[in-house]
Amino acid sequence: MEGYKRGSHTVWDCKYHVVWVTKYRYEVLGGDVGQRCRELVRETARAHEIGIHAGAINRDHVHLLLSIPPSLSVSRAVQYLKGRSSHKLLSEFGILRKRYWGQHIWARGYWVASSGNVTDEVWIEYIKNQVPPEPDDNFKVT
Repeated sequence: MEGYKRGSHTVWDCKYHVVWVTKYRYEVLGGDVGQRCRELVRETARAHEIGIHAGAINRDHVHLLLSIPPSLSVSRAVQYLKGRSSHKLLSEFGILRKRYWGQHIWARGYWVASSGNVTDEVWIEYIKNQVPPEPDDNFKVT
């Protein structure tokens, strides 16, 4: 019972591997934009009590292994993460406003799988081994 989280009437361990992509798969998440995206994802996760066990921000997509409390649906958690990061990135980086004039940096939807059918270690190793086609800034979300 060590790795479990506790609420007033619950004991839980709900982990999900979540992936979402940039709109049109434009490779805009390198450098400062990627660093800021990482900060925003961490801040948003902390604000909603979402735990980040592993993550990688590639040039055109985001991989995360998340612990989402049972009081929060997966779709709502992803909505918070994508929504706040999109809004902040577009307001802070003029180059993104020119490319994404419709005010949406992320493509619709996301991919999610619970980590119950695969061990957490397999997901963490998979995310760690996400390598962009060319060398990136070598930063990971931990």
